[in-house]
Amino acid sequence: MTTPEIGLREQILVTAKSLFIQQGYHGLAMRQISDAVGVSKAALYYHFKDKEELFLAILSGNLNEIESAIDTIRAKQISYSEQITMFVEYVLKQPTEHRAIIRLASQEMSQLSATARKKFDKTYHDQFTGKLQAIFQAGVENGEFRPIDSAIATWALLGMMYPYFYPAHTGAMPLRPEIISQIISIYLNGVKQPG
Repeated sequence: MTTPEIGLREQILVTAKSLFIQQGYHGLAMRQISDAVGVSKAALYYHFKDKEELFLAILSGNLNEIESAIDTIRAKQISYSEQITMFVEYVLKQPTEHRAIIRLASQEMSQLSATARKKFDKTYHDQFTGKLQAIFQAGVENGEFRPIDSAIATWALLGMMYPYFYPAHTGAMPLRPEIISQIISIYLNGVKQPG
């Protein structure tokens, strides 16, 4: 594959990502993507056989980045609370459009074929939620966290973060550090005064 083709593939992914975020999976046609990129539909289909493959390529690229970040965090000699803190900071310090890919991964799955959903669900767990669960489970076994279900802890954390995956809610810029700190504090310490 030549360098221009690699460049075009990346351009398609970047453009399509923005369009999927704006319009959702169902509301977006391949013709709109090809028009936005400035290529023919044939050129688009040369790189991606259909809209589903293109959408999954965007989600997979994002998951690879998340997996790499979590693996890097887990390799550090820090507490499990600090690992959770670093993960939240990693996600919420990104521009909103990048964060919105996580929302797309959960919100638009019903639009895909059953085979694609099943495969992606496993990948999503293996590269993302399962890795977070492992942090919580290790924290429980270590005695740092009270006995909790690691899956519930993971989804509770992502549930708190979910509103910040909407560009309309937060604007295009990364969240201010004090907001991120409050989210982390509420999650790890709750809202009650100590004692």
